[in-house]
Amino acid sequence: MALARWKPPGKPMVSPADFIPLAEETGLISSLGRQVLRNACLQNRLWRDKLGIPVVISVNLSARQLRSDDVVTMVAQALKESDLPPSAIKLELTESAFMDYNRGVLGVLDELKRMGVGMSIDDFGTGYSSFAYLGKMPIETIKMDKSFIEGLPGQADHIAISSAILAMAQAMKVNVVAEGVEHSGQLNFLRQHGCRWVQGYLFSRPVDAEAAEALLRKALVIPD
Repeated sequence: MALARWKPPGKPMVSPADFIPLAEETGLISSLGRQVLRNACLQNRLWRDKLGIPVVISVNLSARQLRSDDVVTMVAQALKESDLPPSAIKLELTESAFMDYNRGVLGVLDELKRMGVGMSIDDFGTGYSSFAYLGKMPIETIKMDKSFIEGLPGQADHIAISSAILAMAQAMKVNVVAEGVEHSGQLNFLRQHGCRWVQGYLFSRPVDAEAAEALLRKALVIPD
């Protein structure tokens, strides 16, 4: 297993908003997603070996991948190749997974959960979101959509919705990641309401693997 020789691509980053729709339209999303998962696992392995910490990487899965018969095998192979435990990755699902799971289409989620793979719902609150569905799904994390965060801490409707989502998630023992945090006012509000996990430009814009490693070292005070 030649992990030391693997290097992340040194090409300019492209926004997912630019290529994901095209990949879905052309049917390339499954092969693309497979490669992304593999690379993410290999990168995780490298960071664990270099930094000596149990890094967890989140990877998005498309609805097409989730409906594939071999998605469990795909995940298992990526973990085996990179010599990672299932807890080293978290799969981010679209909200349409709510509906498919409720119809009995996505029993694969139960299989992944039994493997020990973490799962979260991305952009929670913008589509088919329902706490009734959430209580039935093998999900431990929701990512609260940035549209609820951008008006904090001044807009009453954003305050009400964000507070309600956080309170209900806490009552259900579901973790919440707030997306799109861009200034300290938003961060302070979220902290005051029990949100432990946030992401957004306040901390960093999208970066490549090398820059991400530097951020990890800085946050954890790990020398170069």
